[in-house]
Amino acid sequence: MSKFVLQGIVFGLLSSAAVLATAHADDNKLIRVGFNPGPYKEQFEKGVAPSLIKKGYKVEYKDFSDGIQVNDAVSRGNIEANIMQHPVYLKSVNDRLGIDNVGIVQVPTPPMGLYSGKITSLTKPAEGATVSVPNQASNEYRAALLLQSIGWLKISPKSDPATFSQKNVTENPYKIVLKEMDNAQQVRALPDVDYGVIQGNFAVSSGMKLSSALKLEDPTSNFINIVTVAGKNKDAPFAKDIIAGYHSAEFKQYIQSHAEYQGYLLPDYFK
Repeated sequence: MSKFVLQGIVFGLLSSAAVLATAHADDNKLIRVGFNPGPYKEQFEKGVAPSLIKKGYKVEYKDFSDGIQVNDAVSRGNIEANIMQHPVYLKSVNDRLGIDNVGIVQVPTPPMGLYSGKITSLTKPAEGATVSVPNQASNEYRAALLLQSIGWLKISPKSDPATFSQKNVTENPYKIVLKEMDNAQQVRALPDVDYGVIQGNFAVSSGMKLSSALKLEDPTSNFINIVTVAGKNKDAPFAKDIIAGYHSAEFKQYIQSHAEYQGYLLPDYFK
């Protein structure tokens, strides 16, 4: 084999290696983020993504209709992150699927609220009033806490959010009927019930104002939503850059300068 042929082979191998290295580098700079309905996509796109793009990342957005699929996609590596859930719900999905997704940073979150299409002020409910609540254990627990805070019922202090059910209701003086339904359907079903305890993201994505709630839940870090990644990626460069984006002065300015985010539960880094 001639010297020139050998040089050509070596050059070809080096060129192929360079192409592969470039492709791998491009893959490392792609962040695919999954969302459920709500305000989190716009927050990320307008408040965080610009800083990531400046660092050379390409960002893609994926929409999902439920919380199971979007967490499975993170675990399998089909997307790098999702933004749609609080830690209590994340734990329940991890246990159900046997996966290890983790939260890396809190995000501004619209609180759950008690709404009604028929009643305009918070008074004692009529006996037997129907209240819609999410059909997910952790979010039904969250709804029950709100109803407990206004004296409509009491739940066992030993209640586990991950396995909560109506069996954990210990006192129901007004004989309220808790009607479990898919949280994405609650706004649409509001005319068919007396009240609905509705997650903030579904309320605001349907055009409802937080100020129209008869009662908003008390602020608690347990129910502030988080950016979720696969456990193996919690210290990855892209994860650290997402955290930096949320902690940036630019993101805080974006949230504080837009009236639609008034009343949101804010992470500790806003203090």
